[in-house]
Amino acid sequence: MNKLFNNAFESKTVLVTGHTGFKGSWLSIWLRELGANVIGYALEPYTQRDNYVMSRIGSKIISNIGDIRDYEGLRKVFDKFRPEIVFHLAAQPLVRLSYQQPKLTYDTNIGGTVNLLECCRLTDSVRVIINVTSDKCYENKEWSRGYIEEDSIGGYDPYSSSKGCSELITSAYRNSFFNVNDYNKHNKSISSVRAGNVIGGGDWQEDRLVPNCINALKNNEPIGIRSPLSVRPWQYVLEPLSGYLLLASRMYEDGAKYSGAWNFGPYHKSIITVEDLVKSLIRHWGKGQYKDLSTRLSDEPHETKSLILDASKAMSLLNWKPALSVNEAIEYTVNWYKTDNVNYDFCVNQINDYVDKLLANKR
Repeated sequence: MNKLFNNAFESKTVLVTGHTGFKGSWLSIWLRELGANVIGYALEPYTQRDNYVMSRIGSKIISNIGDIRDYEGLRKVFDKFRPEIVFHLAAQPLVRLSYQQPKLTYDTNIGGTVNLLECCRLTDSVRVIINVTSDKCYENKEWSRGYIEEDSIGGYDPYSSSKGCSELITSAYRNSFFNVNDYNKHNKSISSVRAGNVIGGGDWQEDRLVPNCINALKNNEPIGIRSPLSVRPWQYVLEPLSGYLLLASRMYEDGAKYSGAWNFGPYHKSIITVEDLVKSLIRHWGKGQYKDLSTRLSDEPHETKSLILDASKAMSLLNWKPALSVNEAIEYTVNWYKTDNVNYDFCVNQINDYVDKLLANKR
């Protein structure tokens, strides 16, 4: 597993904000398997069924429960543990919730980014900073082509615009405090990363398609889908995480060269409609049905209909490539939810199986 990243994380102190969340828990497991000393900072897990809880990764790392909006609490963690590599995943991650609680969304996603970057700026040990934003940070024009890193930042709804702001803040800190031209002085590099619609085991957030589907299937109820024809860049959770880890390893070696913005999206054939994803998920589950709610929801808040990422930069400059088809991504996901005894070893086995596929693709 370490050969993928040139042992970059062995014995390194790595801080993961949002480690109790869906992506953060998987990243923490992977980092621990890579030999890192993992420090977490996040709110309590959303449910007792989350991957963080089921895997019990919290007992294998140093877990700090705290709010990313609490600057003083976050600063104490930086001062005590002095991380070398930082992955920032703590966020309010839901579009629909952002309509209900815009202030919470902006305070968390904008203020939290400032708090994190200030702590990084003031902590000499920090060398690599990865800010995980969203594919929704782009000014979405419903293009049929994929968005590239140079496209305009924007955001229609509070969530999307908060992620756009997080990108702008990252850029400002890069220019003002972590400028690549002065790298030998500050020795810090910072990148923002944008993934597609990530699916996988252990995500139970409300208003997310896969958790909603799984809940319905477990209760023998039809799956209700709001936007069956919306198109998304679906990808299994380990796909973008492999990109984040690869990028961080390169940044540790040559921060000035790899500092910047990066997309980690799937191949174009994995970009399918919500309806097609639900049909495939039902097929892998073995039974179930769905119903189209789009004609009944006239007062629903605006959500993007089409969103596609272009990951050519990562594929060219990092030699990063997705390893799974959308069908395999759904299969991995369903396997987690159908397994009664999910634990740390089960998650590690999924990571190892995924790594085998990645290495096979590189041969």
